Amino acid sequence: MKQLSLILFILLACIQVFAGKNEINRVEPMFWWTGMKNPALQLMVHAPEIATTSVELNYPGVELKSTARQGNPNYLFINLTIAPETKAGSFDLVFRRNQKEVYRTTYQLLEREPGSAERKGFDNSDVIYLITPDRFANGNPGNDNIPDMKETANRADFNGRHGGDIAGMQQHIGYLENMGFTAVWVNPVLENNMSRTSYHGYSTTDFYRVDPRFGTNEEYRQFSKELKAHGMKLIMDMIFNHIGSEHWWMNDLPSKDWLNAYPDIQITTHRRTVNEDPHASETDKRGMTDGWFVTSMPDLNQRNPFLATYLIQNSIWWTEYAGLSGIRMDTYPYPDKNMMAEWTQRMLEEYPHLGMVGEEWSLNPGIVAYWQKGQKNKDGYVSCLPSLMDFPVQNAVVSGLNEKENWDSGLIKIYEALANDFLYPDANKLVIFPDNHDMSRIYTQLHENDKLFRLATAFFLTSRGIPQIFYGTEILMANPTSPEHGIIRSDFPGGWAGDNINAFTGQGLSDKQKQTQDYFRKLLNWRKNQPVVHDGKLKHYVPQNGLYVYFRYNETGSVMVILNKNDEPRELETSRFAESLTGFQTGTDIVSGASLKDLSHIQVPAASAMIIELK
Repeated sequence: MKQLSLILFILLACIQVFAGKNEINRVEPMFWWTGMKNPALQLMVHAPEIATTSVELNYPGVELKSTARQGNPNYLFINLTIAPETKAGSFDLVFRRNQKEVYRTTYQLLEREPGSAERKGFDNSDVIYLITPDRFANGNPGNDNIPDMKETANRADFNGRHGGDIAGMQQHIGYLENMGFTAVWVNPVLENNMSRTSYHGYSTTDFYRVDPRFGTNEEYRQFSKELKAHGMKLIMDMIFNHIGSEHWWMNDLPSKDWLNAYPDIQITTHRRTVNEDPHASETDKRGMTDGWFVTSMPDLNQRNPFLATYLIQNSIWWTEYAGLSGIRMDTYPYPDKNMMAEWTQRMLEEYPHLGMVGEEWSLNPGIVAYWQKGQKNKDGYVSCLPSLMDFPVQNAVVSGLNEKENWDSGLIKIYEALANDFLYPDANKLVIFPDNHDMSRIYTQLHENDKLFRLATAFFLTSRGIPQIFYGTEILMANPTSPEHGIIRSDFPGGWAGDNINAFTGQGLSDKQKQTQDYFRKLLNWRKNQPVVHDGKLKHYVPQNGLYVYFRYNETGSVMVILNKNDEPRELETSRFAESLTGFQTGTDIVSGASLKDLSHIQVPAASAMIIELK
């Protein structure tokens, strides 16, 4: 009996081994849609010795154009053409070797939601709320630790995972709506199965899977739908430049040139100006684009056409699947710039109105402008990227508010930063922000000066561009003791059971924090219904005596903004602004609610902003 059991055990084991050899590890994208503008679809199939097989399929409207191999026998790339009239459904991909079937998998084509291609992206009517999901709210403690995830939760470690998740964000959509935010940019949610410091999300280990410690793909999709139901848009954070060193590719690279500088790792020079520099050497260009960001982030070689297609299709897949309204692209100037141009073109081909913003952390507006759609670059480079993060203006606001007023310092820094708008094809589409997840919080940058903080807030919510606010800015979150990113991205109070302070309800907040939160709420909800601020022109006047005055105006209305940096009240004689005040007799300051019956002289409170609706 024992001998029979042993024989059965061995037979079962052999069957399992045999079956294991006939399993396809991955087909990516996992499914696709009919009715896409571009009929081409490239599948990456990963399975043992899959490159030695031939492929068959039979489905009306789907044509097998070709297959391609990349050196590693465990990968096969399948090029399909999906005709416009193709119906949604499924079909088998059959893989044969010497006419014998060795693999079979079912592939599905879905029908797109009505109006998918014409979705409205984020724009000037929006104010974006930036969330680091691990640090916002823990809605499901049950997913804090997952058996196959290498790093576990440890809220006491400022660089560890704290347990925030998609469920936490979804539970507080009402808070975002009540505050007046209309779009949400969430730091990366894709799997980061790294051994250490994986909470931030910028070390992707699977491009098609939400990190299970945040939730599931379906939860992410439902979060997007719930935001839409409350009048808000979802912006996904993406990274094309690099992956995490524990990405599944690293165990079996598709090709020798899938990564740059591998295995002889070189760190990037970070000299991003080589992209624009007409005198730059090829050596310096490669030193920037082909170097690794850090040793734990392998640098992807987007010049490989199969990888380029993979990344572009991944963007399209998530946009379609999750109903995205926008994409924020990390480290925009680091990948191959020609591939990035192709990406912008392909995305807008499928979604003409999609919001797309790139991170070019440069204080030189000429460098930032190089990447924007419509820019006529001398080197002939053509980008279709609608928006960039406006780091030059962010830096100018901090400098201008912190510096003493002088002929060439103080508020003039803000004025001159905006004067550089002639460099951009469309400065109104830039994303402006007081801070973000990679820099000290604005309250810290302004040395916890409440009055300067409010001036900055008023500026960013009334100037040209699309405002973005980092979570917690509305309650004066700061990092006075350390510039460490894990401190900057501290937990939002009230997001965890047992928190003594709850910013969602106001419980335990100081009076100063409550007043600041109310200030944001008032300005944000006012801005929602102000087309003159969304799309109106900007006219500003050279700052004088610590006062900066500008107008947002269109054919139907005008808003006058006065920033008083002085520690004492000032009377503003307005004859200098006659060209902007003609036809207006009165106004209402939306900050204080006060009515102004005489616009010839305006009493401006000390160290404060006035936002005056002119009538």
